[in-house]
Amino acid sequence: MLKRFNVALVYNEKKEDGEGFADSERSFGVEVESAKDLLRKTKADTYIEWDTKETILAVKTALEERHDVILIEANEEVYLKLLCAQPDIVFNIAEGLRGPSREAQIPAMLEFLGIPYTGSDPLTLGICLDKSRAKEILKYHQIPTPDFEVIDSLSQLTDFGIPLPCIVKPLHEGSSKGIFNSSVVYTMEQLRRQVSKVFFEYQEPAIVEKYINGREFTVAIIGNGEEAKVLPIVEIRFDSLPDGVNPIYSYEAKWIWDTIESPIDVHECPAKLSPKLQKQIEDTALKAYKVFRCKDWCRIDIRLDGNGVPNILELNPLPGILPDPNQHSCFPRAAMAAGMDYNQMINSVLETSLKRYGLI
Repeated sequence: MLKRFNVALVYNEKKEDGEGFADSERSFGVEVESAKDLLRKTKADTYIEWDTKETILAVKTALEERHDVILIEANEEVYLKLLCAQPDIVFNIAEGLRGPSREAQIPAMLEFLGIPYTGSDPLTLGICLDKSRAKEILKYHQIPTPDFEVIDSLSQLTDFGIPLPCIVKPLHEGSSKGIFNSSVVYTMEQLRRQVSKVFFEYQEPAIVEKYINGREFTVAIIGNGEEAKVLPIVEIRFDSLPDGVNPIYSYEAKWIWDTIESPIDVHECPAKLSPKLQKQIEDTALKAYKVFRCKDWCRIDIRLDGNGVPNILELNPLPGILPDPNQHSCFPRAAMAAGMDYNQMINSVLETSLKRYGLI
């Protein structure tokens, strides 16, 4: 029987208003209004990466089946709370608030304190959140990913080298934050307007990628080393989206059009794939997982290019884990298709981490 451990669940709870929003007013070459007006324009998705109370309590309940659990919010007091608590291990789902390295902050504190934790280390988390650094590593290792340029000044668009159409994204955001139906651009004017929007609303550079229009999948992985296991692949069903929209898994698709009150069947799991394509997708995802030295779990987004080759869009080493099946969260959906309920999925990740540390 597995020993009971003292587990600290470290999290960020989603806010309903703009409290705590970083008030940087860097302009990136475009006019910026006051911090108050900036907040008003962006607060709808400011905390979209953070977890709801429902998710936090669902993870706590799952862990409590086998362990003693305390909750620690990842706020300005988190270091002292961790220092006092000295848990056996931390189950980390904290996304952080400020800066492009925000997802790395809790793991860095834990390493300083010598406390084991679930998931990837600060370096992996920091790199994966910076889309350009991640794509540079993918290209070095010859793992297909769409061509891209990082734009931090509108003047760069006078010598822009990626053929249209393109997709424009904030450089270091997750959960489809800053990726809208309008993010796919077909003209230079649309490109300029969308890049300006990223500068203004997110106060960070834009990454502009070549737009590839093939099938899209997300691949959930649990495990380490040779024991890393791909769960059943999820396909994003763009034919379920409203007529006339771009076939991308945008903010609207994830958080507006697909709701509990009015759900759309946007995910298919297991995806209908030929054995050859399934193996290509699995091999590509596992190679990226190992190249980035991901630990315990990760969700990897993949899209087919015009030749049917799987291209990595991004890696998500802190995957979303909404507990309600009606909310269409990809990692729990893949786990369910693999025969795991929500509690089993959470405890599988924890036990993978405990094994990695030699605690079991």
